[in-house]
Amino acid sequence: MTYVFDLDGTLCDTKKNEEGYWDYLGAIPWQNRIDIVNDLHDGGHTVIVESARGCSSGKNWDKETLNQLRNWGVRFDKLRTGVKFCADYFIDDRAINSEQFFKDLHEL
Repeated sequence: MTYVFDLDGTLCDTKKNEEGYWDYLGAIPWQNRIDIVNDLHDGGHTVIVESARGCSSGKNWDKETLNQLRNWGVRFDKLRTGVKFCADYFIDDRAINSEQFFKDLHEL
């Protein structure tokens, strides 16, 4: 199976700074969620991390995001940044809310 995980707000806590911009470099990883992602990857599943970082600003966040994921110990097959649409809601027939996904797996 292939799993695509959003990054900010799903695998890490990312806040806005005083100027109102997202503080990506100050994001705090949620290790319990990263452990689940790593278990999926180790189980032979394909893991893609996808982020809207740079969608609005046009800045390329690839290098910084890749370094963050490596420092946090996230195991994944592919990283995509700046390719998602910047939106408040994503509606998809195959979507699972991140809060529910990690809650359900934690309770198993």
